[in-house]
Amino acid sequence: MTLIVNGKRQRTRCVGGTRVRLFGIDAPELKQRCKHANDRDFLCGRAAASFLLEHVRGGTVECKGNFEDRYGRLIAICFVGGKDPNALMVGEGWALAYRDYSEKYVPQENATRKARKGIWAMQFVPPWEWRKSKR
Repeated sequence: MTLIVNGKRQRTRCVGGTRVRLFGIDAPELKQRCKHANDRDFLCGRAAASFLLEHVRGGTVECKGNFEDRYGRLIAICFVGGKDPNALMVGEGWALAYRDYSEKYVPQENATRKARKGIWAMQFVPPWEWRKSKR
């Protein structure tokens, strides 16, 4: 999941700022859909992005990271008011622990999966598999 820190909003897009790849988690892509039990499609990627925005908007975002990914994004763990939005995203079911890179958020994912919160209450394709199918 990408967060733009210190960007400026122009119409519906954020420009400028630092693009940050949130370390250790992966969330559904904006165009990704999940399926409710009643077979209705749900834009779970948009819901995940909205959830993150709701929890960082207006706060001071501090990110800690030293590396960039191949897209030039800073790979970091960010904090807003001392809280880790990565943990919140996974804990509320709007992102998955990205085990290929870290085990840090696996406990939150296990609890969330068991509680069937967020996307765990639906049928979904893990974001990394969804992206692979779109290439």
